[in-house]
Amino acid sequence: MGTKNRKAVMAMFVCTAAALLIGAVATGSPRGKHESIREVMRDAVLHDLNRFDFLGIKEVNPAFISAVTVTCILLAAAACIRIFVIPRFQYVPGRFQLLLEQLVGMFDGLAKTNSPHRNGFLGVYIFSAGVYIFVGTIFELFGFEGITTEGMAMALPAPLSDINAAIALGCLSYLVILSGGIAGNGLRGVGLTLKDFSLPISMSFRLFGALLSGLLVTELVYYYVQLSFILPVVVGVLFTLLHALIQTYVLTLLTAMFYGEVSEPHPKKKKNSGKNEINKQAAA
Repeated sequence: MGTKNRKAVMAMFVCTAAALLIGAVATGSPRGKHESIREVMRDAVLHDLNRFDFLGIKEVNPAFISAVTVTCILLAAAACIRIFVIPRFQYVPGRFQLLLEQLVGMFDGLAKTNSPHRNGFLGVYIFSAGVYIFVGTIFELFGFEGITTEGMAMALPAPLSDINAAIALGCLSYLVILSGGIAGNGLRGVGLTLKDFSLPISMSFRLFGALLSGLLVTELVYYYVQLSFILPVVVGVLFTLLHALIQTYVLTLLTAMFYGEVSEPHPKKKKNSGKNEINKQAAA
């Protein structure tokens, strides 16, 4: 593309953006909203207004529906890959095979680097947790909608934007770390793990706060007409992708580091080792 064409495309983009911005300002604030901005923000955190009927059993928050949907998608994808793709792996990998090998190798390398003594189960767990966080976070970009119990259409949020899901994942990661401590050092490993008792809280709220901040900003942008023409695309995609990548890396890295720390063998100290050395020197 020549310099003139680039300038023409850039000028067209600027003119289009300016026209959309002028139109947004001219339309004014929206009217006839069913909810105030305060109610929108409150519901994005607590999920106490817009609820879904789950198979006629119970009313649940939308994040639970998202969690079930993402879990079913991942299980179906894993089954299809195992049945139809893995048996056809070749010595010279294709694009999809290369992508899978790079993805598995990345998490396996992360586990081996931070936990050289015990890393088999750790690699499997951080791979599963990382894929769930990433897919669950970008899930909201697809805009799947559901009907609330009040008959309103609502886009399904990311599963981990609910504090309950974030706490569950944080506690699960802590239990995995605890299992590594027990496997590597027995009851002593329990003490090493319980020493960092605030770890599940910090992991849970770090994950929840990061994903919730992106959700609140996106909700705020969509609420006002003046901001809802251009910014949602930039803000929504930027926040979602950044949070998906960063939070996947942070949680898996922290889990691998603490797992490796508590599972590292700690030799027992001999109480009489000092006295034996003194006696040997005296005898010599």
